[in-house]
Amino acid sequence: MLINSVVIVLREVLEAALMVSVLLAVSRILQLDTRWLRIALVAGLGGAAIYGHFLDTVSELFEGVGQELFNALLQFSVLGFLTIAVFLIARQRGQRCERHSFLPIVMALAVASAITREGAEVLIYVSGFWHMNDFLSSVGVGSFAGAAIGCSVGVLFYYLLLAVSPARALLTSVVLLGLAASGMSAQAMGLLIQADWVSVAAPMWDSSGFIAEDSLTGQLLYALIGYEASPSAIEVATYAASIAVVALSAVLGRTVFARKVSDVS
Repeated sequence: MLINSVVIVLREVLEAALMVSVLLAVSRILQLDTRWLRIALVAGLGGAAIYGHFLDTVSELFEGVGQELFNALLQFSVLGFLTIAVFLIARQRGQRCERHSFLPIVMALAVASAITREGAEVLIYVSGFWHMNDFLSSVGVGSFAGAAIGCSVGVLFYYLLLAVSPARALLTSVVLLGLAASGMSAQAMGLLIQADWVSVAAPMWDSSGFIAEDSLTGQLLYALIGYEASPSAIEVATYAASIAVVALSAVLGRTVFARKVSDVS
């Protein structure tokens, strides 16, 4: 139970922690006010608590697949917000953001949506074992350890991004955000498959013998790129399409910046 708790909580916390660390590093580089993060954390944790409280009601919607559909909606929302964020980051080209930039708002919405989804999963898991006699010695300790590891990795990524040049850090951040957003879209498609809203055939491959999903490496890859050992064809297609959309957003952002500079000159 201890190891299972570490793996389950690490899986949920790590994904949100890496997103927060990347967006916080972007804020630091572009000299943005970080109040958006405090607002996003409060909104996300509040949303997770409300979602967890009404989970039974949500689950009964849409003929019993409300939870899967709501989670998919949250993850597709994160994809949309991160795509817009990538466009705005690329448009800045390392320049300080304007005072009334929409970037902090979009980042706050992305983080709040992610924390609502991931936080609710953690709360639901922990609450299921709350009344166990050995809660503190098994689930409690394991959950705390998983959360601590996830947050520590996020802090490490934050300082690694700040340790390189701003241009390289922003490029790396855009790539990481694109991979994270694409991974979430593939996960969302997986939830639609679980809800029987999308039909699939056999998995395209099975790499569990090489990297197991429940290993530390598998969990890190899950958080970074949405790694799944045995994805279906439609999940792979969704992942690839999401990467293309985020890449197009970055290219359009750079084009807008180039036109703006040309107009000024």
